[in-house]
Amino acid sequence: MRGAGLVLAALIALALPPTAHAHSLLLSSSPKADAVVDGAPAVTLRFNNRIEKKLSHIRLVPPRGQAQALAVRTDGDVDALEAPLPPLATGRYRVDWRVLSTDGHVVSGTFAFSVSP
Repeated sequence: MRGAGLVLAALIALALPPTAHAHSLLLSSSPKADAVVDGAPAVTLRFNNRIEKKLSHIRLVPPRGQAQALAVRTDGDVDALEAPLPPLATGRYRVDWRVLSTDGHVVSGTFAFSVSP
């Protein structure tokens, strides 16, 4: 009997559709990667699914200086992460981001943009 139960459990598991766990993918950013802007009031990142905002981070790395953590807003769309920017001087900046996907995986990335004179 025990072997028949295991066979039945295996058949049921094979008959069930696979669960889709997709890591969060960055769909767009503002400013866009490699964009040249006059100034940027905020960094906005949009993903393909819901993210856990309270456990997600954005850092801004200035042309010469140390990375600074940006204050991430916890309101707004569930698939977007937004953080206001301080006044920016001319130069190239890097944005480092890390989000917790709803599937429990941490996803991270980076992109750069420039502020024109």
